[in-house]
Amino acid sequence: MAMPQNSTRENGFCFNQTLDFSQPPPHPGRTFGTAGGRDACGSPRSNGIASSGAPSPSDSCAEPLCSSTPGLEETQLGEGIKYVSAEGEDLACGWRGFTPGCLQPCNTSKGVLFFLCVASFLQGMTVNGFINTVITSIERRFDLRSYQSGLIASSYDIAACVCLTFVSYFGGNGHKPRWLGFGVLVMGLGSLLFALPHLTAGHYEPRSAAEVGVCGGNQSLPCSQAASSLSSYRFVFMLGQFLHGMGATPLYTLGVTYLDENVKTNYSPVYIAVFYTAAILGPAAGYLVGGMFLNIYTEIGREVNISPENTLWVGAWWIGFLGAGVASLLISIPILGYPQRLPGSQRYIVMRVSEAHQIKDGSHKKASDPDFGKTVKDLPRSVLLLLKNPTFIFLCLAGATEATLIAGMSTFGPKFLESQFNLSASEAATFFGYLVVPAGGGGTFLGGFLVNKLKLRCSGIIKLCLFCTVLSLLAICIFFIHCPNMPMAGVTQMYNGSALPGGYLNLTAACNAECGCLQETYSPVCGSDGIMYYSPCHAGCKMVSENPRNGKKVYHGCSCVNRTWQADRVYAEAGKCTSSCAKRALLLCFMFVLILFTFLSSIPALTATLRCVSDRQRSFALGIQWIVVRTLGGIPGPIAFGSMIDKSCLLWQDQCGEQGSCYVYQNSAMSRYTLIAGLVYKMLGTTFFIVACLLYKPPPLESAPGSLDASENGNTDLQEHKPSLPAEEVI
Repeated sequence: MAMPQNSTRENGFCFNQTLDFSQPPPHPGRTFGTAGGRDACGSPRSNGIASSGAPSPSDSCAEPLCSSTPGLEETQLGEGIKYVSAEGEDLACGWRGFTPGCLQPCNTSKGVLFFLCVASFLQGMTVNGFINTVITSIERRFDLRSYQSGLIASSYDIAACVCLTFVSYFGGNGHKPRWLGFGVLVMGLGSLLFALPHLTAGHYEPRSAAEVGVCGGNQSLPCSQAASSLSSYRFVFMLGQFLHGMGATPLYTLGVTYLDENVKTNYSPVYIAVFYTAAILGPAAGYLVGGMFLNIYTEIGREVNISPENTLWVGAWWIGFLGAGVASLLISIPILGYPQRLPGSQRYIVMRVSEAHQIKDGSHKKASDPDFGKTVKDLPRSVLLLLKNPTFIFLCLAGATEATLIAGMSTFGPKFLESQFNLSASEAATFFGYLVVPAGGGGTFLGGFLVNKLKLRCSGIIKLCLFCTVLSLLAICIFFIHCPNMPMAGVTQMYNGSALPGGYLNLTAACNAECGCLQETYSPVCGSDGIMYYSPCHAGCKMVSENPRNGKKVYHGCSCVNRTWQADRVYAEAGKCTSSCAKRALLLCFMFVLILFTFLSSIPALTATLRCVSDRQRSFALGIQWIVVRTLGGIPGPIAFGSMIDKSCLLWQDQCGEQGSCYVYQNSAMSRYTLIAGLVYKMLGTTFFIVACLLYKPPPLESAPGSLDASENGNTDLQEHKPSLPAEEVI
């Protein structure tokens, strides 16, 4: 039986609402048809469907089907009308009984999308932006070692893995906006807790250090083996990150399914793409804003004699967390006010085409039971149903391989650029940010747009993911080439210019033997001969001045710097030598393509995951997928990439006899190891997408005459027969 239609402005279509007047009609001249009769316009009506000229305040249908005096009817019928579901569920936007009319225009899918985008932006800015930007300052301020700061960063993923099963299972069958709102609230509390140590640890007093660097003046601070009491604050930071992980868990599981359930099926990928694009732009803002705050001294308003370039400087790392915490608390309030489902969303549920993978024994039909998943007893059965779905399993594995590459490259991408192009750490981070924002954000949005534009079903979406993975596999072959290392005396070559034996370092030569240089003091300088030196002392420099043009320190009287015909005097300037790599543009171009196609497959893969499972298991399936992705990809990814890149290190930091971080990498080895890791994971991802596509078994097509979804899109996708769900009522 054909379903009634009228004009629309939201998502392309609109349905009449079922009417149930508990009081006499306020407009005596208005005619209401009975079941199976005709409406006031004389149009036939389906059984059980009535018509009204009063538009819903939350519906985008601005005009009734037929009305002789629309303005009059709106005045007379619009007052006192309250929209609830047939089950008595209040669909107004508000907090319990407080549902002001000014909030109802926001009670739409676009309103939800806006607030969820703000929440995901704040999460990305805090966790992936501020944390990575200020971690060095926190180490310096609270005397933390690298492995301790690593535990702080890992606390987020640990919390997410612990909470995902519980949140996705019970939240998926509960009131999603409340779970989302409380999650954002917890995330805000985590940000405020993260900033708390600044207020309780007392004033920061940088230790005075002797002027070090020039020949004959090198002095080192005594090694402090005793652990500082400030290091105990790492537990506060870990708890803050744990709250971040708990709060963000509903955002990327329940938030995605809430959007998917309340919009038209073909528009769902676009909404999800916009949501994830905001999450990608968040870290970029975190890097920029966090970097600005680090140029402000941590004790605001206090005069100090050191500059941000000084290794003892600690910036105002805590301001960003305070701002993000307050913003998260505020944004949680409107999210908590949304109903369990949006007005008008039930028409999308009625029309939804099931594309769930068909299990041979028919056990997938259990998930169609309305009572399935409401108790903890159904949890093992839910897990078993997902394990029997090979398409879901291989999509999870493919997502884990992509997550490994994304996590590894986001962590070590700036380090790769820093080594290949001989940049400073801040320059490399900024460069990488400019590369990732258009490629990552653009690829994420473009992926959702293509699924919507091409109107792809589940099988076609998986093929699109496969196509993108193959293209990124080809692009990763760019790591066959690399930029040569800048010559560095005692590290890549001898002081006299001859080659160093493999793996042999010698920072001492006749020209600096009397200087008493210490390896703990790493401060690279670029000599006028174009060769880098470990420090001004290792270059044999005896005097220092400041370049008035750029403010950089210039060292003179450098006995190890060779005089050349290009320079009439011998000197060395603070900082690394500028690289003139001819392959720079080619490397950046192919890295852009690699990032673009890697992120382009993310939203289609997520959409395929939602489509290949039953409707009632979508939230739980996303939770299980996130556990797999984090356990097999997000957590071990940086570790795997880091261990491979460390193999290419030429010069390690010496911290009181202990090996610290790597100062200088061999560019050829770094490119080679990055290529090996990239090829392995991309080939695994390609294989998993192929298997998922081959094993996917769509449901049989059933004819549903009058399918609005099919008729509007002009495609031949037929809908399955579903029992008529009660539409919304006006009382």
